[in-house]
Amino acid sequence: MSNPTISQQFRSFCYQNNATNLEVALVYFAVFGGMGWRVDLTKPLDELIEEKVLKNYRYIHGDTTKMTQSKEIYHKVLSALATGDRREHSAFKKAQADKIRGEESVDFMIQEGILSKDISVEKPLKDHDKVSIKLNFNQPFMRFWFAVISPYYKGIKAGEYAEVKERWTQMRGEFINLIYQQLFMELVKKSYNESNEDKIIKIGSYWDTKVEIDLLAKTKSGKMIAGACKFSKSKANKSELSKLKEKCHQAELDIESYVIFSKNKFSTELKKEKGEHLQLFSLKNLGHLLLELTEKDMLVNRNKKY
Repeated sequence: MSNPTISQQFRSFCYQNNATNLEVALVYFAVFGGMGWRVDLTKPLDELIEEKVLKNYRYIHGDTTKMTQSKEIYHKVLSALATGDRREHSAFKKAQADKIRGEESVDFMIQEGILSKDISVEKPLKDHDKVSIKLNFNQPFMRFWFAVISPYYKGIKAGEYAEVKERWTQMRGEFINLIYQQLFMELVKKSYNESNEDKIIKIGSYWDTKVEIDLLAKTKSGKMIAGACKFSKSKANKSELSKLKEKCHQAELDIESYVIFSKNKFSTELKKEKGEHLQLFSLKNLGHLLLELTEKDMLVNRNKKY
């Protein structure tokens, strides 16, 4: 399988590592996903990062530089994408790369299978030329490597891990949210297509220069579904739905129904809105992506094992 989906990678990871707790599996997957490594999910994550990644830095670095041809510009662009808003334009700016060199870097990394393009589901109405494409890392570990490990190579090479550990502690929560969002998209597509003849044919996000919508899906007949993700510790309430509707109005999108994902449940008021035009998804629902795991879910990985 050349570019397996995030849920195929997640199923493989969970099968290989006998995952029993969804939240724990998601966190460890955000770090080690896509590499086919055996990971002991009962060990503290920071301990595993030191043991598997930091202590093997030279070897993993050697493998990644084969892919990036040791070009500094490629490493800078990848680190900028891994730590920023994933927009091509802002990554070039952060990496201090001009448009030509930046685009050449991205084209090369798409060709090498490190990145893939993420294009707004609906074309923005205004300022088309100012709306940048976004880019996704095809493997969660590569995003972790270029966000957390690669920028601190000097200290790591010297066996000094304090700086990199502090960096990871600061960004850990925010970093994992993208995995939740990507899996939420796949869950929405799966659950919608299992119960509707009018299948989802396109799913992703929407963004223009002013508005950003976490999820936007389009069915075969042209109907649109919009969604939002809430990651904070408080319950998602009715204002989440109001904000989502307002964003869709600003983007002049004609939405048929809405979906909201919350990591920490929903208010009673929002639950009352649930129905034909609003679906609510929780962590428990994400667990549906792991139903009936079998050996067939195990992806073949040719990466070196650490």
